Amino acid sequence: MSWISHMNTLGAARKPFFFLISFDKSRGEVYPADALPYGLRYKIRGHRHEVHDGAVIDELQYFTTAPISQAAYTTRFQTVINRINYGDSYLVNLTFPTPIATNLNLRQIYGHAHAKYKLLLPDRFVVFSPECFVRIEEDHIYSYPMKGTIDASIPDAQNQLLNDEKEVSEHYTIVDLIRNDLSQVATEVSLTKFREIDTIHTHHQTLLQTSSEIRGKLSPDYHHHLGDIFDTLLPAGSISGAPKAETLDIIAHAEIDNRGYYTGVFGYYDGHHLDSAVAIRFIESTPHGLVYRSGGGITAMSDAQSEYHEMIQKVYVPLG
Repeated sequence: MSWISHMNTLGAARKPFFFLISFDKSRGEVYPADALPYGLRYKIRGHRHEVHDGAVIDELQYFTTAPISQAAYTTRFQTVINRINYGDSYLVNLTFPTPIATNLNLRQIYGHAHAKYKLLLPDRFVVFSPECFVRIEEDHIYSYPMKGTIDASIPDAQNQLLNDEKEVSEHYTIVDLIRNDLSQVATEVSLTKFREIDTIHTHHQTLLQTSSEIRGKLSPDYHHHLGDIFDTLLPAGSISGAPKAETLDIIAHAEIDNRGYYTGVFGYYDGHHLDSAVAIRFIESTPHGLVYRSGGGITAMSDAQSEYHEMIQKVYVPLG
């Protein structure tokens, strides 16, 4: 059974379930709430499945990174800019893996991280995401695209972020894309909040980010079509770009490897409501060690050096 039909079937039966879908939608894992795999842990706003096994959670002693060189980044950045200038896209989310070293394992990182949404798949990856994908309450669906980041220690950081021409343009683009996406599954789609400031504390700095709220009305039988709704909406616009089809082709040519579950989505349906997150702030276990995946949105106004530093800036563990 595909993840789409599995979500549809469980939703129609109003049976609670957890789900995880890869960026390209080729893979999905759906588990009824009473049949979760051993070791899986999550926090999805008000819903938690966290096994307290008595293990000691060590303090963070070191966290080092080995990002791609700026020269190598710029080469791939230029590939994206060339396609944007050619007219294939006007916003591309470009991401890279960064090898990291830390004294903590994935389970311990999960224990330390503070985030609205967290996920641990033992020996595979850990996610601590600040970004909601979609939330469904009653007959309404909400999305909260997050675009725009700045170091909070910069003088007048909030005003700089809110008035940055590139960030404003990028945010407008994502809001329009998400409104269009939601219009494919809902009616009465409207922008209800625009560019509100979120504060995120990391292990080495504080960041400010902007997000908006978009709302639409679903048909009363939406429980029967949860899988179809996600199949229509994915990949998430905030971590792909616009227009989607051409942008996904650019991503496939510009990035180093397949994203897998990074920038996919995960969530929980409780039989009445659904909440989900974009799988960003993502640390993956590989045969060569831990890898942290991060990136940012590229537009015609983007500067390679600034985007490179933003990618590195997003390699962090939010400690509260």
